[in-house]
Amino acid sequence: MNQESEGKQFLNSVHHYYDQAARHTNLDSGILEQIKICNSVYKVNFPVEVDGKVVVYEGIRAQHSHHKLPTKGGIRYSMHVDEDEVIALATLMTFKCALVDVPFGGAKGGVKINPRTTPVEVLEKVTRRYASELIKKNLIGPGVDVPAPDYGTGSREMAWIADTYHTFKHGETNALGSVTGKPVGQGGIRGRTEATGLGIFYGLREALQDTEILNQLGISPGLSGKRMIVQGLGNVGYHATHFCQQEGVIIIGIAEREGGIFNKDGIDLEAAFLHRKNTGSILDFPDATNIANSLDLLAYECDILLPAALENQIDHRNAATIQAKIIAEGANGPITQEGEKILLQKGIFIIPDLYLNAGGVTVSYFEWLKNLSNVRFGRMGKRAEEASLRRIVDTIEQHTGHTISAKERQMLIHGADEVDLVRSGLEDTMILAYHEIRDVMHRNPGINDLRTAAFFDAIQKISVSYLSLGIFP
Repeated sequence: MNQESEGKQFLNSVHHYYDQAARHTNLDSGILEQIKICNSVYKVNFPVEVDGKVVVYEGIRAQHSHHKLPTKGGIRYSMHVDEDEVIALATLMTFKCALVDVPFGGAKGGVKINPRTTPVEVLEKVTRRYASELIKKNLIGPGVDVPAPDYGTGSREMAWIADTYHTFKHGETNALGSVTGKPVGQGGIRGRTEATGLGIFYGLREALQDTEILNQLGISPGLSGKRMIVQGLGNVGYHATHFCQQEGVIIIGIAEREGGIFNKDGIDLEAAFLHRKNTGSILDFPDATNIANSLDLLAYECDILLPAALENQIDHRNAATIQAKIIAEGANGPITQEGEKILLQKGIFIIPDLYLNAGGVTVSYFEWLKNLSNVRFGRMGKRAEEASLRRIVDTIEQHTGHTISAKERQMLIHGADEVDLVRSGLEDTMILAYHEIRDVMHRNPGINDLRTAAFFDAIQKISVSYLSLGIFP
């Protein structure tokens, strides 16, 4: 199967999930069609000089929905970027933002380039030129469309885009809000790096307290002791697994591009991550069995399977072999519509990407707010909060005649700083969104899976936005 058809397959899956949820609404067909379609796609080919020669690169930016502005979505660098894939990802962003009450429309971008083999100086040229093309067309900006990192990009590329935007829009006080995922020293926010992975952890933790679901699966509450296999040890997969392991999850398998490793007694994530960093491969990790084809590892028995790599990893060809009780979609679209039918028939509980990996855009929203306000979260209140708590502790000590240790005192009087506030906001968002989805399932007997419930909830929220704008009678 070629990459173009994979992108089309991904888009078809997203539309299938949308249609499946839309059938349960009472909305006018025209409204449903407007919510479904992608509003605009911009494709550009631009030249960059590389080693004295001109190389032409292809860039895409899709803005799926303008029911709220700005639109929001990452930029991915990959040789497999194509229009259908970018539209599918932009579509997911629209519903993801609506689901977690982040006031953005959905967007996505991509450049056809291999970030692993391209020199840094060339990556910078390409990034700045791509950003320039978008800026000249007024396609990005703090009130228009706000990019973020995605597969193949990170804070470095976002800093280049922010700097390029500021060059074009010199003197604009909100210029840093033109892109999120920046380094902290350049307008970024503490907690953004691990946000998507931490959001996955919060979502999984909440699902593992849902006794109704757990009774159906025959597993006990809580993350501790659960066996997990993760696919993809990039930013999302690493951080999600890191927080899960801290909570007592046993990581028994790690799948990567070069293969996978397995140990039924558990794998030390930090040691495996360091091993791959030092050797360039996850293979040959001490006390673990090599798995030549990493996709084979997805079929191993476990409590939780976390696909955190790319889309279309579980389809009609391998879905029947999956033995996990819970699939937590860390990546966007890792399960095809044909694959999902088989998994649901097997009684596997799927926590959908639409909800589970929304941590990234949630914290991106916090960063955007920070940039617009031009002040660090916690800056004005942290010391005042600590002073108040200190007075309370002092008063209790005086009245009881007992003193506490310096460590205990510091823990009790600690005022919330930026990362504390960011993580608190993210945790609250993920908890509330999970219970909203479950409420949809309880109110609608015909909706029997979380993905359909999530799309249904998002569609209802978006429709309210359209109707309130007076676009429809």
